[in-house]
Amino acid sequence: MSIESDDVAAAASREATLASLATLDRRLAWVVTCVPVAGFIMAMIMPFAGYPITALQIGLWLGMHVLILIGVEVGFHRHFSHRSYKAHNAVRVTLAILGSMAFQGPVIWWAATHRRHHAYSDKPGDPHSPHLHSRLMQGLFHAHMGWLFVPASTRAPGWDRYAQDLYCDRSIFRVHTMYFFWLTAGFVVPGIIAGIVTRSISGALLGVLWGGFVRVFIMNHVFYWCINSVTHTFGTRPFASDDESTNNIWLAIPTLGQSWHNNHHAFPSSALMGLRWWEMDSGGWVIRALQKAGLVWAVKAPTRSDMARALKRRKAEK
Repeated sequence: MSIESDDVAAAASREATLASLATLDRRLAWVVTCVPVAGFIMAMIMPFAGYPITALQIGLWLGMHVLILIGVEVGFHRHFSHRSYKAHNAVRVTLAILGSMAFQGPVIWWAATHRRHHAYSDKPGDPHSPHLHSRLMQGLFHAHMGWLFVPASTRAPGWDRYAQDLYCDRSIFRVHTMYFFWLTAGFVVPGIIAGIVTRSISGALLGVLWGGFVRVFIMNHVFYWCINSVTHTFGTRPFASDDESTNNIWLAIPTLGQSWHNNHHAFPSSALMGLRWWEMDSGGWVIRALQKAGLVWAVKAPTRSDMARALKRRKAEK
């Protein structure tokens, strides 16, 4: 009887823990999705309160956007998730720190979730596919940000097993565990810069607002989260892939080339997203520049014969 009682107690404890984690997940989702929106609205109101938008504020927004998006796209995505190139440890740590400032979650969680997405792309088990709902708008909302409100144990069970290599990497694991420090730094750094330039508290606070909250809102809500929704629904599909991924030219610049998403799903291990001369791929240019500087190597890309086969398969599917 005591053994059975212990089993019941253990099961009840697990259920209570899962319920507690689910509640925490939802609260974090509200913070991630709503706080940047409130910050953006405040930034739009400030000019009416006597604080005009200045070149410094725009510069902080754009500068932080580019640097942190490099961390997400070149680091979190192409390096840590897909291992599409190798890099010196200092480069890897720098990219992991920059990506951690994006308000998109810690590096190991991000990479594991993305690897699971590719394992089940647009099929049951995909954490954020827009194609697992009966209604288009419902699917788009879920893929864009609704999936964040689904408890992690439900949306991606066993996600942690997808990134065992990163758990074993001491440097990256340390960056991962310091996630909230780096996240805070992403707001504090532009505030410090603005405070030094303007020599005022109000200037520093506006720096936090534009380099932090506005940057997060525009990066995530307006552009990067569209990768999960828009580029799995709208656009062209030149290459054969086992999902509904599409290429979308309109998002290519603000996502550093991630919106060549059909290219990516056709060749997920490629460090380059833009595979034709006219496909702008800023993330790929950064990787090539680092390669020329000797900081990264073993850069993967599909061969012409690889692309020809994928094009042929796609034509056969039509």
